[in-house]
Amino acid sequence: MAEEKLPGVLILDIGGTHGVLEDLAALLKKHFHLITMKEFLRNKEEMSKKIQSIFVFECRPTIDRELLESLPNLKVIGNSGVGVDHLDLKMISSFGVKVTNTPHAVADPTADIGMALMLASARRLVEGNV
Repeated sequence: MAEEKLPGVLILDIGGTHGVLEDLAALLKKHFHLITMKEFLRNKEEMSKKIQSIFVFECRPTIDRELLESLPNLKVIGNSGVGVDHLDLKMISSFGVKVTNTPHAVADPTADIGMALMLASARRLVEGNV
């Protein structure tokens, strides 16, 4: 499918300190036309009509009233993290926009680390490693 036919998704950036990981961006490109915040701000009038989704990665980009008002075709905000505490759900829903997240994405790794920490402290492994 041509890139222009794919729904537009707004992301902060690709790579760098705060951008979406490059492997993840490659996966997103299969289903979306990626629009970075820099591209959006450079040409708001044209880009605002193309964006149907926002992908929030590490709490970025910040979702505020001004951004939501500038995206008339926005349908969904996809949050890559577990919680949505950083999002004003009431304000977002007042624009008719849905919010998704990944509630169980890190459940197993968190349990693994918890068990490792308990075993390490019970066996005093950290002290023996010095």
